[in-house]
Amino acid sequence: MSTKAYSPRLADKYKNEVVPALVKKFGYSTMMQAPKLEKICLNRGVNGAVTDKKLVDIAVDELTTITGQKAVSTMSKKISPTSNSVRLCRSAPA
Repeated sequence: MSTKAYSPRLADKYKNEVVPALVKKFGYSTMMQAPKLEKICLNRGVNGAVTDKKLVDIAVDELTTITGQKAVSTMSKKISPTSNSVRLCRSAPA
C-alpha cells in the first residue's frame, strides 16, 4: 500500500503554482496571506435529460472522471405552466 496520503490534483496545483504567483504579484510577506480554496462546486446542465435519462448517466460518469468523486444528479423541480404565467403577470408593470 501507498504511504502517501491522497491529495487532489487541483489543490496541489494551487499550492505549488498559484500561491507562489499570488505572493509574488501582490507582495505578500508570507504564503499564509494568500487566499485559500474552501470549496469547488461543479454544475452541469444536461439538455434533453427529460426525454432520455441515459444522458444524465453519461454526464455523471464524465463528472466523476473529472473530479475523482461520484457526482450527485438532481433533477429540477417541475413548475406548472399556470403558476409560471401567473408569476409573469404579477411581475409585469401595470
